[in-house]
Amino acid sequence: MLELSILGFLYGRPLHGYELKERIRALSGHVRPVSDGALYPAINRLVDKGLVESRTEPGTSAAPRRTLSLTPAGRAALLARLRAPKDVEITDGQRFFTVLTFLGLLPDPAGQAAVLRRRQTFLLTPASFFYEDGAPATVEEEPDLFRRGMLRVARATGTEEKAWLAEALAELDARADRTQDPGARRDPEATA
Repeated sequence: MLELSILGFLYGRPLHGYELKERIRALSGHVRPVSDGALYPAINRLVDKGLVESRTEPGTSAAPRRTLSLTPAGRAALLARLRAPKDVEITDGQRFFTVLTFLGLLPDPAGQAAVLRRRQTFLLTPASFFYEDGAPATVEEEPDLFRRGMLRVARATGTEEKAWLAEALAELDARADRTQDPGARRDPEATA
């Protein structure tokens, strides 16, 4: 997810290493903090692959600053990753939020909708943190106060996410329909 975040944040404009780190930190927060020991090797891998360009510029003080920008190959790689996220990027909530952060960069609503449909399918599959005799445990049947709390919070979050996905998919499908058949849109005054 770190590489996806780097590519995504560089899509808009070149950034200094520190600016990039701060944006990634704001996105992942305390859940998955990014360290210099993880960030800079990831940047170097992307530079080595030709996806990111690094140049050194004079700093405002004595230290030079490293400016990072996305190459055309980096743009293509980012869009390819967004079109076809890995399964874990769909099933893991925090990773999915990272995909969502940059999904708007995909130029086509149908491609965006395809990713959301994968998440929707995952969420509609019965699952639980706990199982009893092979069946998912439910809030109503869980005797443990704390596990019951986990299940309630997960249910509420899942309910809201499913509702949002349905709304987003309806909107994206409408956009895709308009994009595919621009003549299908009617001028309201022409029918009056």
